Amino acid sequence: MSIPTHTPYDGSSKLFAIGLKPLDFDSWIEVDGYLLPHLAQKHRLYTEIPGSVFVEEDGTRDAQREVLDLLGAHLLAKYPDVYRRSGTGIEVIGTKAGTAGGFSDAPLVAASLLVQEDLILMRRDESGWRLVAGSLCFPSSWSLIEKFGKPLQDIHAPVPGFGPGTRPADLINRMFDGLQGQAVERYNWSIQAGDALYHPLSNLERIDRTANRPSRFPDGDIDARAFIRVERQTLRKLPASRDVLFTIRIHLDPLGVLARHPDRAKLAASFAEQLLALDEAQLDYKGMTSDRDRLVAFLNHLASAA
Repeated sequence: MSIPTHTPYDGSSKLFAIGLKPLDFDSWIEVDGYLLPHLAQKHRLYTEIPGSVFVEEDGTRDAQREVLDLLGAHLLAKYPDVYRRSGTGIEVIGTKAGTAGGFSDAPLVAASLLVQEDLILMRRDESGWRLVAGSLCFPSSWSLIEKFGKPLQDIHAPVPGFGPGTRPADLINRMFDGLQGQAVERYNWSIQAGDALYHPLSNLERIDRTANRPSRFPDGDIDARAFIRVERQTLRKLPASRDVLFTIRIHLDPLGVLARHPDRAKLAASFAEQLLALDEAQLDYKGMTSDRDRLVAFLNHLASAA
């Protein structure tokens, strides 16, 4: 196990905060040794459950093509040892082009099968910034179908403090409006049982989880089963369509890998401190109400043993 690529739980990216930071376009997309297995999972999901991982409104194909073109130019320039031009555009070296269920002609699907990121298109209308197209193969406890067509304030309605009429909801809309020639990034993180990248959750399932507060680790084996799920999110406004592209890259690390980190004592202590700072509504939203104290004890032991 290598050490984590990103550690936003060190205090640099607090949960339930907007936390947008400027992003150099050169660092827009991340490619690592998990590229091929992640793309294989995307192909499988497009084949098995296509309607759950891709949505599009009529009139979005030009913006989807804009995403594919921007992404292709970036990948060829940034990762020439991984990507090359092909007869149909761009491909990952060493792989064969495959179909994507019934969406093989959707440019956003083609773009999603080049990168580990999920890709979401947001478009402005009188209701705000709405989700008008998206490839979401690796959801972090949400449902693409349920969010499709909704404006940001409704998408974030289940998030404590971010629903319609709240100050954070208004700020996010203004931030989307203000995106011009720059890109921004933010991090989110959570803890899950197991290493599944495809980790959806419907609104009904979230309500049930909040009501019953089940443990994710009923056998008590946090060391073996707990994984840190880090989302690296980026936003950029597309120059032609003026839509906003939202990318989400998932990093999964076993919680126990922190024991090998050079700054493990500081990192584990900060992680525990942030878990302790969450209120009941926030813990319920993250599904950690029943497990928070055990996770904190594990992290504190890790910090003291370092």
